Amino acid sequence: MQKIEEINKVQESSGIKKEGVVLFLLGLTIVLVIMNTMMFNLALPDVAKAFQLTAASTSWIVTGYSIVFAISSITYSRLADFVPIRRLFVIGILSLSIGAIMGLFSNSFAVLLIVRILQASGAGSIPALALVLLSRYIPLERRGKAMALIMSSVAFGLGFGPVVGGFIVEFLGWHLLFVVTAITLVLVPLYMKLIPKEEPRKGSFDALGALFIGVGTTGLLLFLTNHSLIALLAGLVSIVLFIVRIRSAKDPFVLPSLFANRSFLILGAVGVAAYLCSFATLFLMPQILVKQYHLSAIQAGLVIFPGSALAMIISRQVGRIIDLRGNSSIIRYTPLLLLASVILFALFEGISFFSIMFIYMLMSVSYTILTSSISNEMSRLLLPSQIASGLGLFQLLQFFSGAFGVAATASALVWQKDLPLAHAYSNIYWGLTLIVILAIVCAIAYLRSTWRKAQPAA
Repeated sequence: MQKIEEINKVQESSGIKKEGVVLFLLGLTIVLVIMNTMMFNLALPDVAKAFQLTAASTSWIVTGYSIVFAISSITYSRLADFVPIRRLFVIGILSLSIGAIMGLFSNSFAVLLIVRILQASGAGSIPALALVLLSRYIPLERRGKAMALIMSSVAFGLGFGPVVGGFIVEFLGWHLLFVVTAITLVLVPLYMKLIPKEEPRKGSFDALGALFIGVGTTGLLLFLTNHSLIALLAGLVSIVLFIVRIRSAKDPFVLPSLFANRSFLILGAVGVAAYLCSFATLFLMPQILVKQYHLSAIQAGLVIFPGSALAMIISRQVGRIIDLRGNSSIIRYTPLLLLASVILFALFEGISFFSIMFIYMLMSVSYTILTSSISNEMSRLLLPSQIASGLGLFQLLQFFSGAFGVAATASALVWQKDLPLAHAYSNIYWGLTLIVILAIVCAIAYLRSTWRKAQPAA
């Protein structure tokens, strides 16, 4: 561990050549990755019709993607401790783009699901490796701005994806959604040239630990969507085995010390709650706009886009504020904006699609600001030897929560099939309100703990 810390310090001091160009490259790639996720939300009604799927089965296009995305994110983060990060970027992009090319020829639900999983295995690497790269090479005084740029790219992808996806689904057919993601293939030479060259380091990958956490999360989500007791049992057993494994393995998949870091866990809970609300909303909004307000796919995308565009614009200024004033104020007040947005959705979702557009603007801005600050705070909170594993674990928890949110939302819609759509959607947002309240409690607890640590000993 000490050797890795020394190497990291040397790397941080060397910095990144053409830092602005690298940040632009990362941002562009993340936009394409997030668009790949969001475009298929608008294609779900067409895919369900083409393959005669139920709502629960259709949700697995999103849920399965999210599970593999989550496992991929922490896997690549963990590998970055000893495998050159440039090599990992290239492998991830190739998996994403090759999956996209195969997706053009998918002619069954099974093939489509396999292709999406292959894409997710590469897509999950990009945001995770980007955060590791920034934490490793960008000095603290500029890191807030860099983190905000990454999060603004996420926000732009969240908004631009539905617009592009809506246009393609409506006029060209959902198969051609894969063309957008295939563009990432042309970025490989740029990554080979611009990402810092590193030497391989000694280390081993805990494949068994990765298998246990993958089976565990999948089992729990299968139980939620299909109510399979066998899946629940397999998931719980695998999680227990994962806990045992990381305590005994020489190079565990997740560092056990992270679970002993109370501040990290509490702060992570805030980010997880924010991601769950955002991802569940982005799963629900296209269905609300198409089924309840009878908008076309492209019209639904245009309703979603302003919120993401506004978040992208604001996040640039937020990055400067983080670098100048720190993260405390953002972590203290922004969850309140998120709470306001879910309550407004619960109250006014059934009024008009214009109300949905403006409420989502509030949610998108609060989510982007909050996650930018949390990612930056974690890069300061964790030891250099913990950053890759810690940020990977945080992303694993985020994406698992997103998959959980989609699965729970799909199940909630089935449970409420006899209610009017507006009432069913409203009830889901009242449930999300409770989650945000818990996030606010965690934010307060984190800030109090950091305040106590900052006080001089008596």
